Amino acid sequence: MTAQAISTIAHPTDFSPESFDAFLHALRIALDTKSRLYVLHVKKPGSPDEWISFPHVREVLVNWGLMEVNASPSQIQERLGIQITKVEIQHRNPSSGLFEFIVGHRPDLVVLATHGRDGLNHWLRGSVSEELARRTHIPTLFFGPKSKGFVDLKTGEIHLKRILVPIAHDPSPLGALNVLTNLLAPFGVSPAAFHFLYVGDDPPRISAISGEMELQEVEVVEGSVVDSILGAAQHRRDQLIVMPTVGHHGFVDALRGSTTEQVLRHATCPVLAIRAAP
Repeated sequence: MTAQAISTIAHPTDFSPESFDAFLHALRIALDTKSRLYVLHVKKPGSPDEWISFPHVREVLVNWGLMEVNASPSQIQERLGIQITKVEIQHRNPSSGLFEFIVGHRPDLVVLATHGRDGLNHWLRGSVSEELARRTHIPTLFFGPKSKGFVDLKTGEIHLKRILVPIAHDPSPLGALNVLTNLLAPFGVSPAAFHFLYVGDDPPRISAISGEMELQEVEVVEGSVVDSILGAAQHRRDQLIVMPTVGHHGFVDALRGSTTEQVLRHATCPVLAIRAAP
């Protein structure tokens, strides 16, 4: 994602309750950024159509007090400035179908749950996901098995006051932090919300981000990288963990045995993976 504002969001779903939580976050982010939201479901040829299973957008917006009960679907874009497209991708190979859509449409953000009855994990493993990672460097918001989100599911309000950013010398976090600042700008996140954590000795210096912050303090701890990140997030009750990732990992870094994956498995908040390379 470049310095421009978010305009397109993709949310792959398997119609599980966990995916619905991720959908609500994708919808809330789309509302705040006036983005186009693609809700994606991959079906194999010959399987029954599942249009009725797609999240009911209007019902959610009514619950959030943003639309009237009798409002028509066309009024969503007119009143709220967003466009929502539900896509049932016809493909004999789910991961290939998702790959083709993401590469073809290049969303600015992907929001997904990494568990559910159909297993998005399984869809995104293997050579297809690796190729997708090499060809796209899309910021991805993951919801793991224990994640509690930062969007109030009843009201749609965003509560994002504490953000943990683990950093390292390699990869350098600066490029990722500039993307992060741009990504969170529509939500009015205060610089005080960021907490930088380094495991080891001699932490990197974190200077101003996008000209908005001065030199930042970095907490230095010793021990296991994964345990330190999870311990810090739990102690501070963080609402988001941001993982700068190596450039070629990108989209599926959290599903490939990396530090990000291990954090995602146990984190009690969502994990945002952002390419670290500028």
